[in-house]
Amino acid sequence: MRLMLLDTASLYFRAYFGLPGSLRSPDGQPVNAVRGLLDMIAFLVTEHRPDRLVACWDDDWRPAFRVDAISSYKEHRVAERRDDGPDVEEVPADLVPQVPVIVEVLAALGIARVGAPGFEADDVIGTLVARELAAGAAPRADDGAPPAAPSGAGPQVAVVTGDRDLFQLVDDAAGVVVLYPARGVRDPDVVDQALLAEKYGVPTGDAYAEMAVLRGDPSDGLPGVRGIGEKTAAKLLATFGSLDGVLDAAATGAKGISPTQRTRLAEAADYLAVAPAVVQVAADAPVGTFDDTLPAAPRDPAALDALASRWGIRSSVDRVLTALDAGPSAPRVT
Repeated sequence: MRLMLLDTASLYFRAYFGLPGSLRSPDGQPVNAVRGLLDMIAFLVTEHRPDRLVACWDDDWRPAFRVDAISSYKEHRVAERRDDGPDVEEVPADLVPQVPVIVEVLAALGIARVGAPGFEADDVIGTLVARELAAGAAPRADDGAPPAAPSGAGPQVAVVTGDRDLFQLVDDAAGVVVLYPARGVRDPDVVDQALLAEKYGVPTGDAYAEMAVLRGDPSDGLPGVRGIGEKTAAKLLATFGSLDGVLDAAATGAKGISPTQRTRLAEAADYLAVAPAVVQVAADAPVGTFDDTLPAAPRDPAALDALASRWGIRSSVDRVLTALDAGPSAPRVT
């Protein structure tokens, strides 16, 4: 596998809630999120052998451009409003002090941690996927069809996230999959276009994003269209081809869309005018250049040793070091 992209906050939140709070440093500080994230990284590197790895970061968990479009975007998660920077997210008290430790440990390991001012980790991931595809794009066939991934090569880019929003990046032809840890990182759903079709009734990542616009997402404060859930949204998109096709059908009274659905789509016109830009992850976030090579050894062994001792995370650090020392090999995602 060429590249693995971690939705880092998604994973350390999952680690925090999945591991007991009794995991503590020698002086009694919580470290369950730190240990859990490191154990996830060790497993992912061992199992999938990426050549490159990026811990993608939320420099802004609630970007202004999304809030300006839909004021309810993630509003229910705001713990404190700020005039001089991003609003403060509501985060469990025992998790807050662990995030700086994660930052320090990743730096000492030499694992790239990358964010972009004014953007979420989702947007960093979307931008890095777009860059990867642009850098590795093969010439299109005479009929204009996108090039297929090399036969037998397996996925070339894997996004690891517990956030379904990133299913929109799935692209079989480009070799992009999402590893979604519904049952944990050790047994994730490998989300490709076949799974999108089977589970959500949409054929592509782009169609998933349009379905998400219609369906909405209460966890992100997106209202969606009243009365149109996941299955109905997928059916409308299958019938009319795209969100624009659905809206055109509603406006013209085409067969296949009920009077009630037409009314509710009309009522949601203001939302539908801005929601696609909110749901769609950015492909052009201001991500600078950086070295994303998976390190074979820690960048700062002395700092890493001190952190392992200070926080009582030696076993988790050692598991990551063992995974890094093994080096990349053939991809194992199936």
